[in-house]
Formats: sequence, structure tokens, C-alpha cells
Amino acid sequence: MREPLVQSAPLLTRINVTPIIDVALVLVIILLITTPMHSVTDLRVELPEARSHDAQKVAQISLTVTADGQIAVDEEVVADAVELTALLANRLQATGAEEMVVVVRADASLPHSVVRKVMAAARAGGATKLGIATRQKEVIAP
Repeated sequence: MREPLVQSAPLLTRINVTPIIDVALVLVIILLITTPMHSVTDLRVELPEARSHDAQKVAQISLTVTADGQIAVDEEVVADAVELTALLANRLQATGAEEMVVVVRADASLPHSVVRKVMAAARAGGATKLGIATRQKEVIAP
């Protein structure tokens, strides 16, 4: 018997996982692309337009609610929702409720239910245009 001219290398008996990883990565990319398409329903909805007003150009009444529940209309502190409704009705009647915007300035720590009660009292007082005052996030420059 003759000896082979080239010595053969020992056989490797490991599994090659590269094709499995390639297929898995392709599937992940397909899922990342198609998932946002499934998150929105097929119902057609006409969304309202958002408008922001300049605070100096719009006539407004400021309704302030502190963290401890005190309520003030502009600078005048009121005792409860009944007094708030009466005072707001007088102010709106004197200035014209159609053009007046009632801006609710509520403390961020207040429960949403308290703000809703104050807004309901403002509506009962004749407010037709309500707004909620917010502050913009401070952007920290790098």
C-alpha cells in the first residue's frame, strides 16, 4: 500500500453557527421594520390641529391651583368651588365670555381629579375656552 502524498487534516466535528446567526439577524431586521406598521389601526381619523397662542395677544383669566389646594382667580383667592364659579361668572360676564380664555395653572403634584373639578367649576361659571398652562422642558446644551 502506498502512503498518500498529502496528509489529511483531522475532521472537525463542530457545528457551523454562522448561517444560523445570519438568518436570525435578517429576521430581526424584518421584525424591526414591520412592527411599526402593525401598531397603528386601519381606522381613518381626522386629528385636530394644534395651535399655540401668544400669551400677550389673548385676553385671559388666570386660574391658579396650588399644591395644597388653594384656588385663586387672577390675584383673588377663593374659598371653594362655589365661590370660584360665582367669581368667574361675574368676571366673564363683565369682559365677554366669547373672547376670554381661562388658563388653569395647576401645580404638577396635584392629582388629575382636582384639576378636573376646578375645570368643571370654571365651565359652570361660563368659561367656554379653557387652557392648561405648562412649562417647557429645559434643554441642557452639551
